[in-house]
Amino acid sequence: MKKLLLSFVALLIAASIHAAETYVVTVNYDGTSASISIPSAITNYVSCPSGSSSHVKLLQTSTATDNPGEIIYQLSGSSDDGEFYMEGEFKATIQLNNLTLTNPDSTAIHIKNGKRIKVSMANGTVNTLADGTKNADSKGCFHCKGHTEFQGKGTLNVKSNFYHAIYSKEYVEVKNCTINVTGAKKDGIHCQQYFLMRSGAVSITNPDDDGIQVELKGEISTGKTSDHEDEDSGNFYMTSGTLSITGHGGVCIKTDGVIKYDGGEQFFNTNDVIENAGTSAIIGTEITEEGTETIYDLNGRQVSKDSMRKGIYIIRRGDKVNKLLVK
Repeated sequence: MKKLLLSFVALLIAASIHAAETYVVTVNYDGTSASISIPSAITNYVSCPSGSSSHVKLLQTSTATDNPGEIIYQLSGSSDDGEFYMEGEFKATIQLNNLTLTNPDSTAIHIKNGKRIKVSMANGTVNTLADGTKNADSKGCFHCKGHTEFQGKGTLNVKSNFYHAIYSKEYVEVKNCTINVTGAKKDGIHCQQYFLMRSGAVSITNPDDDGIQVELKGEISTGKTSDHEDEDSGNFYMTSGTLSITGHGGVCIKTDGVIKYDGGEQFFNTNDVIENAGTSAIIGTEITEEGTETIYDLNGRQVSKDSMRKGIYIIRRGDKVNKLLVK
């Protein structure tokens, strides 16, 4: 029995050491080609079906019970006809190290991974992304399916000629780095869940639509949550750093939830914003008998028919959701 326990402990220790490993996959662009280096220890997890093409496609094939550890994808070099596409199932880091990348046909960087994705700009580097005018399969010059955390002490310049400059299907957080959006056919930054600026500098110029737009993920906003959990939806927060928005065609900031400034410097008209945008198109409806529907306020709290006052409410009837303006 003792030997069995010792063997079990040894296996746990070995597994924890393995899970803590960090591996670096390097991608260096040079015109219409790219050189990719994948550490031998993770060749069973990461493959590159695109070969030496500058339109790089990396597939991470590991499963939930076979995690190789943190993988850093380090991108450098220059191409005016290339892209970086990555599919995966685990948290990862995309490190930009003096990268200049333009995709004339679609998105420049496309991360098809619903987990936490750190986008790190290497210290002192300047990185530039641009897309073309036929970006039909993507919603941004930089497109990420997962939780997107921009960090580092470098600079990222982004311009979209087709859609949003930066798009994330989950939240966006900014820390330390500098992000310059120099143009977009839609929004400068567009995300779901929430946008949180912790520090750094963001400059958005000349988006054809809004500077920053935050959509609900789900049907109602939670209101502000203490630790910005994944359920925190539709909200904008700024605690430090500098944010500049100019030349927009829509408004500076549009959210389906709330906008909160707890610090930092705002170099834009803070009145040129729209909160609770998801309720701007009110669907006329009436409250029926008590118990046949569920009623929520805009903070996601369930309320009773008798407690309703003037304002906007969300009414759920079965699988249908309507908005109600009580005057």
